[in-house]
Amino acid sequence: MTEALKQAPVANEIRHTPDRYYPGARHCVDGKCWTRPGYWVQGTTYTVDVNLGLRKRLEQSCMAQKGYQQVPLQRCSQAEVGQRLASEPQRQPVLTEGTCVWRSPDGQLHILPPI
Repeated sequence: MTEALKQAPVANEIRHTPDRYYPGARHCVDGKCWTRPGYWVQGTTYTVDVNLGLRKRLEQSCMAQKGYQQVPLQRCSQAEVGQRLASEPQRQPVLTEGTCVWRSPDGQLHILPPI
């Protein structure tokens, strides 16, 4: 992460969406007409880190060079949590399709083995 941050530092740019004009409209019912006036909606201002994508790619490349890879895990259902917590290993379980992840109330992630 540190090396990726050095190679692709945070480079925030301030951007704006343009103001938008909605023109008025003429309405007629039973020969009586009126015109609804147009109006403007102000654009918004936001910030974009233009190096974010490059920094993430550099970080993933660095991790891959060290032998790490990202593995998607499904969320455990509430029923699975109770069953799997009892058998939660002390060591990291082998990741398989049946492995799932659960976030405990204290915010800690638990990778739970298949049933």
